[in-house]
Amino acid sequence: MLRYLGRRLMLMIPTLLGVALLTFVMLRVVPGDVVEVKLRADGGHVTQELIERERARLGLDKPLPAQFADWMTGLLTLDLGKSMWTGRPVAEEIGARIGLTLQVAIMAAIVAVLIAIPLGTISALFRDSWVDYAVRIFTIAGLATPAFWLGMLIILVLLTAFNWSPPVTYTPFHQDPLKNLSQLIWPALAVGYRYAAVVARMVRSSIIEVMREDYIRTARAKGVHERLVVARHAMRNALLPAITLIGLEFAFLIGGLVVTEQVFNLNGIGRLFVEAVSRNDFMLIQALVMLLAVVFVSVNLIIDLLYGLLDPRVRHG
Repeated sequence: MLRYLGRRLMLMIPTLLGVALLTFVMLRVVPGDVVEVKLRADGGHVTQELIERERARLGLDKPLPAQFADWMTGLLTLDLGKSMWTGRPVAEEIGARIGLTLQVAIMAAIVAVLIAIPLGTISALFRDSWVDYAVRIFTIAGLATPAFWLGMLIILVLLTAFNWSPPVTYTPFHQDPLKNLSQLIWPALAVGYRYAAVVARMVRSSIIEVMREDYIRTARAKGVHERLVVARHAMRNALLPAITLIGLEFAFLIGGLVVTEQVFNLNGIGRLFVEAVSRNDFMLIQALVMLLAVVFVSVNLIIDLLYGLLDPRVRHG
């Protein structure tokens, strides 16, 4: 297992290098100049000399290979540089928002797992019954309902039925856990509903497929109780594709909560991403893309390790 882990960690290096190179090149190819956007916004008039001086201060006058070398050197030393728009360190810009987004993603994943696995299992075991049809309607509705629209409905119901709205100002969990949860539980539910719908349908399909396997029929022929057949024999294999989906959806939520964050007035990574793109803030965009790349490859590594824990064939192979 340690050799496998070391090999996978080594494979992450060329993947992240490829992402870094591709991101750097694409940002330089796309039209737009952060200096002109910053200095000439709202019709401001500045001289070309001032623009060139600002470009030199930001290091944009250097050749592209030199800029890439400087950025990669900063990455290796965990120095993400400074935002070209605000002048603040990029690490501070991301650090102020990553906790909120990460908490919403974790809460949404917990909601999805608690809902999806029981519903998917029940739907598969009672296939083509009224229970199955009810679960399928529930999951199809989750797939068809945008998270931001469900979020607006939640806020509307809270206002009209209980005359209560979530707090506007974000409160960290360590300061006031109750106030923090009262604000973030609603976006977590809005996002977790669709999350649960996707995972529940995957769990249902996987269990139906696994229950047709020969080793399931053999276990039944030996007289094993149906609950043990499902819990010990079927669920382990059926959960493998579901774990993959849970992990990938979780990684997607780190940067994919843009509209939901707008609805619930959350200043998270999604909103920061939109602001960075609208301002052509190269340094901030590059850091955010690398953050998402690290999250995705890390989640994939964790998924592969969980495969080894659940399936002995993967572990011994």
